[in-house]
This record gives sequence, structure tokens and C-alpha cells, in this order.
Amino acid sequence: MGRRPVTVRLARWSAEHPWRAIALWVVFVAVCFVGGNAAGLNEATDDDQAIGEFGRAQLIVDSGGFHEPATENVLITPRSGTLDQAAAKAAADDAAARLRQVDGVASVGAPMPSRDGNAVLVPITMSGDPETASDRVQPLRDTTAKVQESHPALRVEQVGGPSIGQALDDTLGKDFKRAELLSLPVTLAILIIAFGALIAAGVPVLLALSSVAAAMGLSTLASHLVPATDTTASVILLIGMAVGVDYSLFYVRREREERAKGRSGLDAVEIAAETSGHAVVVSGTAVIISMAGLLLAQDAIFSSLAVGSILVVAVAVIGSLTVLPALLARLGRWVDRPRVPLLWRLTAPRVGRHGQPARPRFWPALLKPALRAPLATLVVSVGLLLALAAPALGMKLKFPGMEDVPRTTAAMQAYDRLTAAFPSNGTSHTVAVKAPAEQADRVKAALTGLADRAGADPLFAPAEGDGPKIKVSADRRVSVLEVATPYASRTDEASRSLHELRQDLVPAALGGIPGVEYAVGGGVAASEDYADHIWAKLPLVAAFVLALTFLVMAWTFRSVVVALTSILLNLLSAGAAYGLLVLVFQGDWAEGLLGFTSMDAIVTWLPMFLFVVLFGLSMDYHVFVVSRIREGIRQGMSNKDAVAYGITSSAGVVTSAAIVMVGVFSIFATLSTIDFKQLGIGLAAAILLDATIIRAVVLPSLMTLLGDANWWAPRFLRGRAATPPAEPPAPAPELVGAR
Repeated sequence: MGRRPVTVRLARWSAEHPWRAIALWVVFVAVCFVGGNAAGLNEATDDDQAIGEFGRAQLIVDSGGFHEPATENVLITPRSGTLDQAAAKAAADDAAARLRQVDGVASVGAPMPSRDGNAVLVPITMSGDPETASDRVQPLRDTTAKVQESHPALRVEQVGGPSIGQALDDTLGKDFKRAELLSLPVTLAILIIAFGALIAAGVPVLLALSSVAAAMGLSTLASHLVPATDTTASVILLIGMAVGVDYSLFYVRREREERAKGRSGLDAVEIAAETSGHAVVVSGTAVIISMAGLLLAQDAIFSSLAVGSILVVAVAVIGSLTVLPALLARLGRWVDRPRVPLLWRLTAPRVGRHGQPARPRFWPALLKPALRAPLATLVVSVGLLLALAAPALGMKLKFPGMEDVPRTTAAMQAYDRLTAAFPSNGTSHTVAVKAPAEQADRVKAALTGLADRAGADPLFAPAEGDGPKIKVSADRRVSVLEVATPYASRTDEASRSLHELRQDLVPAALGGIPGVEYAVGGGVAASEDYADHIWAKLPLVAAFVLALTFLVMAWTFRSVVVALTSILLNLLSAGAAYGLLVLVFQGDWAEGLLGFTSMDAIVTWLPMFLFVVLFGLSMDYHVFVVSRIREGIRQGMSNKDAVAYGITSSAGVVTSAAIVMVGVFSIFATLSTIDFKQLGIGLAAAILLDATIIRAVVLPSLMTLLGDANWWAPRFLRGRAATPPAEPPAPAPELVGAR
């Protein structure tokens, strides 16, 4: 007898020494978590995240060493009609006098009227670290509220970066708290329905949570090699819960199935390790490959997400091969306790004749079209998915702007009134210039002329107050000018104003200065440059993921055809998800249904992230299903019978895993911000399409149509295990769902 696979040997040792395996896992998780916290997090800097001309502009500004204090504004407007100037002056003076006495206020500027005279602005400069200004802004807001009480005939409100940041933190904090409170009960409820027993439902959650904890610590350590971003922890939680629950489901369901056949607990664990454990390793490898593709984007955000995702998937795979068999061996039949009476009767593994699982009823009926008329079924289903994917050809990418922030807070309502009265406080472009110190006067004169020309163009907003404000660094080598536009950041007019600056105004003003270096940044530039970056890197990332996934699948199943069809089906699934996103979010028909305002675009970072996540998670299901089909082939079934066996025997666990993912991802669609809504809908819809239409209709019809050609491979790749017998015996009738 040959040497057993490593998955079986690991599971066997863990099952024979359960307390040792459990103790080692607890120590591993604790060391990772504590070690990570002790090392501290190394966060990505602006230098790490510099992309395109926007990034160059940011680096120039940073090299100037400017002190950028946090600023706030008191905005005074009429409640209706025109502004009473005397009352407005009294309110402005009152606000200035009170705010000067507030701890944390460095200075209060002179009141500034709007161009139409219907608003007054009192600028405030805060002291202390700008990064913590949102945490310290409440005393200023309380003081402004008292000014409002003293002047009820006017609208007196505070608006600025810190107050908006505080409002967003409160809103998003409540959102995420609700999502966290919902995700765990939703996951447990679905697993209880899937298993019909509380302990069996709790085991996958336990593995997922411990994997996330360990990966959090490891990612903190890894941040000293690849700097982390503020989204890394959220993605680790998202991916960790998804794969941790999936892998445990695959393993636990197979172990229960084998015990239902009468096998001992140790033998059941060993068979689960040889089958589902092997599928988990292949699936985990596919997910890791997908996530590794993000490293090719050469982007600090994606690199951080890649490292975090790779770590949590690797930890989940290790846990499913070690501590999971130990838990199952130690629990034995207690894993099916306490039982939920009705659910247990519906979900308990049943055994038919020949010691095989009893034939389910629903899935064989669903499979009939694919098995009886595979060509027609394939054409119709693929045609529908391609039609759903077609809108993706019109996908537009943009960053969300201030106009996409929910208007449920007073701070955002005040921001709208501020930008209407003082357009220069809204969307702006940053002209960053670096030149020899002796050219500083010439640079300043050029920037002044640039501001004057821009102010006469309707694409730009005239400078408020005393004219253009040009900042010059202490060494006189860096100069910065903010050029405002009265249009929202995502509008075509804002985009045209950016291109006019970059292509005409800035080169004409600065091009003749010796040794000059310049770039135009700002929010509009960040959105456009990042979209260009994504479109440029997406083909490279996709090619890497597709190529390596093809090699892994070909080697695993010893079949070029299986590898190729795996790639094509996952591309079809991703394309359908893209098309659905465009249909929902680039139009306005679903705004009332999902509670969002259409930005007529998809969030810039989403297509690349969705591609790698969906490709990795979809491969989980594909590997598990095809593994069961190959089991049927190795047992001597015909290709058609093996397809029926593989789909029906894996349908329950794949459906359960998919429902868990769809449930958790759907919670993200309830968050306030447009990027999380798109992420939640995109992931949930793609997983739902993949687990239903792709796995239950397209895959069986394609594999039935191909027949024995499914298992073709070059001679060097062929393995005895992948070669069907010349005269396969007939399968047991319980194994065949449809003919």
C-alpha cells in the first residue's frame, strides 16, 4: 500500500491525538494574535499609495513639509428669503467670540460674505494633530449650537472636514456594528438549518473565527513587510468567515455522511480527509493564487488586501486539516447533538441500499434537462448568462465623491449649503509645483496668472476672499495652488476642468520655467488616475490568475479539459456578476429598493477586487463538485451517471455554503455607503448565480455533452486515478438522480 496523502496523515494523527491537536491550535492562534498586537501595525503612507499624476502631485505636496491644520467653518444662512446682514454680522461676531474661548481652537478668521450676499462664513483653525481632529471637534459643535439658540431667526451650523468625519464615523460605526451583530447570528441560523444540530453548526463558526483571529495577528506582523491599509482587517474578516465556514462544511458533511454508512469515527474522519480534505487544499490553493494576483497591481491597497486574504485562507486550510479532524474525532456522534427536531429529520444523512447515501428528490428533478438535453440546456443557460454579462461592456469606474455620502446627517446637509454659497469650498484641483528656490517668485506669478485665467472660465469657481491662496514651502522649492470647480466631483464638467488644467492651463503657465516639475492632483484626479490604473492592471492580474489556476486544476484532476472548463465557467460567473452590478448601480431603477443614489458608475477598486474574490470563492464550489464527479468516475460509473452522482451528492453542502455567503454578503448591502452596497450586492449575486445556474445547470450540461472527453490530458499529465475503466460497472440506482 502506497504512502497516504499528507491530508490523510495529518487528519489521522489529529484524530488519534485530539487534545494535543486542539491544544496546539489554541497555542498557534494565541501566539499569532498576541505576537501581532505586540509588534504593532505598520500602515501604508501617501508615498506607498501614490498612483499616476495624482500620486506625483501628492508627493510634491508632501515634500514641501506644509503644516496642514484641521479647519472648520461656521455657516450663517437665512431660514428663508434673503439674509439680514445686521443679524448675520451679530451672529458671526457672537460665534467668533465664543469659539475663541474653546479649547482646541487655534484661531478664528474674519467673517467672509458670499458673492451673492446670502451667506456668511466664519473660518476656524483647530490646534493639535489634524488626524485626531474628528475626535476633538464636539466642543466646537456644542458652542455653535449655543450660537444657534441665541439667533433662532438664522440658520447657524458648523461644517468642515472634522465635523463631517465625526458624522461619518458615527454613521458607519452604527452600520458596521449592526453588520457585525447580524452576521454571526445569520451564519449560525443557516448552519443550524443545514445540519439540524447545534454543535455541528457551531464547529464551522468556531474554525472560521479562530482562523480570523490568527490571521489578524499574522497580517499585523506582515505589515512590516507590506504596509497595511484601513480596509485590511475588514477583508480578513469577510474572506475568513467565508472560506472558514465553507471548508468546515465540506469536511463535516462528508464525515457525517461516512458515519451514516456505518463507518467508525476514525475511518469517517480519514475518508473525509482523503476526499473533502483534498478538495479543501485545492480550493485553498486556488483562492490563494487569485489573491496573489492582486500583488501584480503594484498598489499598496491591493497588496495589503492580498497579504491579509492569503494569510486567512492558509490558516483556514491548516485548521481544516488539523484541529477540525481532532474536534470531530473527540466529539464523535455528539457532533449531532443537541438536535433540532424538525430540522434534524430533514437534514440528517440518509443511507439507501448498497450503503450509499439515499437519493435526494429535488436535485435529480432539476438535473433532468441538463442530462437529457445537454446541448439545448447549455445554449439556453449560457445565452442567459451572457445576456446578463453584456451590460458590463458599458462599465464606468469612478471614486465615490462627497455627493455620494448619505445626507441623513446635519453635517452633510450643511456641506451642501456651504458649497452652494461658497463653491471654492467644494470640489477642487491641486496644482503642485516643485522648482529651484530661485524660481519661487516666477512660479508664484505663473500660478497667480493661472488662477486668474481659470476664474474667468465657467468650468472653474472664482477664488473667494482676497484672491488665490498660494502656499509656498519654507525652502521656497514647493508651491501649491487649489483651483476650485463649482461642479460635483463625478460630473463630466469636473472631469473636463481637470483635463483643461492638465493639458492646457498648467503647461502654458509653467512650461517655460527652468527646472520645474508639476502635477495636478485632487479628488477628481484621484478618481480618474485610479480608474486608468485599474484598467491597465486588470488584464495582467486576470492573466496571472487564469494561468496559475489552469495549471493547478489540470494537475489536480489530471485533465486539461476540466481545467479549461473550470476557467470558462468562472469567467462566465464573474462576467454575469459584473453585468448585474452595472444594471443595478449605473441606472436609477433600484435606488428606492436598495436605498442609494446612483453614481452612474461602479466604484473604481471594485472590478479587480471582485474578480479575484469571486474567482477564488467560486473555485471552492467547482473543486468540490468536480471532485465528487471524479469519485463517481473512479468508482466505475459512466460519465453521465458520475455527473448525476457528483451534483446530487454535493448539492446540499454547496447550497448551504452558498446560502451562508449570500446571507453574510447581503448584510453589506444594507450599509449606508455606496461602495459597500456595491460590494455586498456584487458578491451575493455572484455566489448565488455560481451555486445555482453555473453548478446546477451549466456545469452538468457541459460535462454531460463532453462525455469521456472531460478527462482528456496529454500523456505526461495522465494519472491512473483519472482514467475511467474500460467497462465501468453500473452504478447503484440510489446514486443516479436522473437519466
